[in-house]
Amino acid sequence: MGTDFRIVLYSADAEAANRAAAEAYARVESLNRVLSDYDPTSELSKLSATAGGGKPQAMSDDLWFVLERAQKLAEATDGAFDVTVGPLTKMWRSARRSKKFPPEARMAEARAAVGYRHLRLDPRQKTAELLVPNMRLDLGGIAMGYAADEALKILKRHGIHRAMIDASGDIVCGDAPPDAEGWKIGIAPLTESKGPPSRYLWLAHGALTTSGDVFQFVEIDGARYSHIVDPKTGRGLTTRSSVTVTAADCITADSLATAVSVLGPKKGLDLIAHIPGASALIVMSEGNKTTTYNSANFPPAEK
Repeated sequence: MGTDFRIVLYSADAEAANRAAAEAYARVESLNRVLSDYDPTSELSKLSATAGGGKPQAMSDDLWFVLERAQKLAEATDGAFDVTVGPLTKMWRSARRSKKFPPEARMAEARAAVGYRHLRLDPRQKTAELLVPNMRLDLGGIAMGYAADEALKILKRHGIHRAMIDASGDIVCGDAPPDAEGWKIGIAPLTESKGPPSRYLWLAHGALTTSGDVFQFVEIDGARYSHIVDPKTGRGLTTRSSVTVTAADCITADSLATAVSVLGPKKGLDLIAHIPGASALIVMSEGNKTTTYNSANFPPAEK
């Protein structure tokens, strides 16, 4: 999925721990073959290749689960979260490499192939159909969270409950480490990719994800564009922001962090308020001013 996974766990038996970790990593690798848009042979890529073909495609249980969750969030956010954004994210990946703004004609072509309503799911047959030619699915805002959840499930089946899965900042935790109230998680600062965390919090039996443009962005003609793309405008977000979401599981935290980034603080916090157990911290920078927003239930900072 284009990133690293890290597992930290506690066990009294090293052999059992290594066996459980190996199986968890194998589960992540199997999901990569299903959900990655970087792999042209993945199930997701093969589905994208059928766009506009007029024939529904049968889905594996994993791909069906993730697509169904994605579509529900797309409906709830009026398309602010949209896994059909693939043509746009592919275009902006090229822009980050070339540091050149995408041609308007290419931008228009990509936008025409984007729209969650162009993805039709049939719950009875568990099939998906991409209705418009040149569509491309990108699960970058949800797949890593699902894979992290699945890795933690594997560890629990092996009797290992004190564990943390970190999928490049998409974090899900089981029981707390010994003699601790939780896993101490640092939240990256808005402005410094190599700076110390801006704050810490304790996390157990839940998940946390941070989305923002600290690490992935491009500057073109004096403007800064995030790797997070607004599906409606077709452009990378230009307002600097860091969105941290906590939730009961990582697929929820991962997808909500992307959705809130696109929605902005007001609509984003309204969305969070309707998700049981979710909370959010939003830090935004415009010019020399930094503003922080958070839901009332966001965990307090620790020193």
